[in-house]
Amino acid sequence: MSLLDAARLVREAAYAPYSNFKVGAAVRGASGRVYSGCNVENVAYPEGTCAEAGAIAAMVAAGETRLVEVAVIADAPSPVPPCGGCRQKLAEFGSGETPVLLATTEGRTQATTIGDLLPGRFDPSHMSTVG
Repeated sequence: MSLLDAARLVREAAYAPYSNFKVGAAVRGASGRVYSGCNVENVAYPEGTCAEAGAIAAMVAAGETRLVEVAVIADAPSPVPPCGGCRQKLAEFGSGETPVLLATTEGRTQATTIGDLLPGRFDPSHMSTVG
């Protein structure tokens, strides 16, 4: 199963009764294993969980902390990029060159990278203290 197929499949399990906007995401860990997540809304909007965050959480729960590929799919007129918070989450576990495939349920795709989605990202080097 491709990464995009995994995202497409998990999207169907999304819990989106308020927005009716289902999103699926899948990440490939450095081991080659695929982890997927879907958005989960909450009546106390916006206290839900994004699909990308769910996929990352599944990867970390399995003991991996490095992702090498990302796919995100939604039923929209054009491919939907991750929100700002999820861009930072993806950057935490991937590199600027990590490929990201954005897709619609109708088959439109857009290939990008984490670096293109989040230029100038905040990273661990910003946490260093001066001597």
